[in-house]
Amino acid sequence: MDKNEGKIEVLRVEEQEDQDQVVNPWQVSSKGKIDYDKLIDQFGCQRLDTSLIDRVQRLTGRPPHVFLRRGVFFAHRDFGEILDAYERGEKFYLYTGRGPSSEALHLGHLVPFMFTKYLQDAFKVPLVIQLTDDEKCMWKNLSIEESQRLARENAKDIIACGFDITKTFIFSDFDYVGGAFYKNMVKVAKCVTYNKVVGIFGFTGEDHIGKVSFPPVQAVPSFPSSFPHLFSGKDHLRCLIPCAIDQDPYFRMTRDVAPRIGYHKPALIESLFFPALQGETGKMSASDTSSAIYVTDSGKVIKDKVNKYAFSGGRETIELHRKLGANLEVDIPVKYLSFFLDDDAELERIKKEYGAGRMLTGEVKQILTRVLTEMVERHQRARAAVTDEMVDAFMAVRPLPHMFN
Repeated sequence: MDKNEGKIEVLRVEEQEDQDQVVNPWQVSSKGKIDYDKLIDQFGCQRLDTSLIDRVQRLTGRPPHVFLRRGVFFAHRDFGEILDAYERGEKFYLYTGRGPSSEALHLGHLVPFMFTKYLQDAFKVPLVIQLTDDEKCMWKNLSIEESQRLARENAKDIIACGFDITKTFIFSDFDYVGGAFYKNMVKVAKCVTYNKVVGIFGFTGEDHIGKVSFPPVQAVPSFPSSFPHLFSGKDHLRCLIPCAIDQDPYFRMTRDVAPRIGYHKPALIESLFFPALQGETGKMSASDTSSAIYVTDSGKVIKDKVNKYAFSGGRETIELHRKLGANLEVDIPVKYLSFFLDDDAELERIKKEYGAGRMLTGEVKQILTRVLTEMVERHQRARAAVTDEMVDAFMAVRPLPHMFN
């Protein structure tokens, strides 16, 4: 049992405002670097240790994803139980999502999808992807029509990550909510008091009731009966949710309710935030274009953003830099390379040379620009191949007969 299970209102959003950092589904900010040890303690999740990572490799026969090797996905809830069940021959399904608030994804948005694709391929399991167009309509003051349009545009970027259509169902809330899904929403809603939802999410008297009623919508994809076309008769199928740790409040609530309505608690595997170009006091934001590199950016735009905005741990002068070396703890180019440079040996070489002052900031930014440009251009080619008909196919309500093959 998680150490704060049953005490799910442990971290009230309004109480965070006087603290050094604020982390919730709608805001991530800090006076300094995000303190992930504090988050683990506050949220009551566990740190992902090497024994679990080694088990993933042993059970799947695949080397751990770079995000596992380097601690990008660093915390979990019951991931060990998912691996135990898998080892017994029991299958599970994956659930992740996207709140479509911008025309295109930025690199931070790609992180959970890149990792989820690895999990789907490694474990050979089905995946449901929720597009919370209703949430963004309520939180971002978008029209229903614009929210739905952005959901389809974002679906193209998600599909471009390479998900297997025979194992993947993408749905938007405006299109799919109803029937068995809605019945589960009502079951969850009846189990969560108003005081509890205020305690978890920090809603105030100024928030409209749409916000208060939304959490069950994000909760119930954790339950297989919400998808009768996929999991009919499989009500005890377990669910694993890859997500950033700011989504944890939704699933603390869900895990509290699940046993009371007859389901397994969903397991989570949670990531660090992908930092803004300006530094690690928050996450990359779609609402601040100078903080983000988008999958639509050209090579020139990427180069300009990296050179102009990427916070450097280099010293004030070349002489001082040669003497002291870079401060790798605050250097954003090194942080980004830790996410996206696959070659472990090359990353260590860069960190060693840069940290010793033998490599300059401009050289590291040049390497980062090349790595990001190659990745973004590869995504753009894949995205250009995604048609409206492909989006319709991924979002069609249909059985997936080969989803566990």
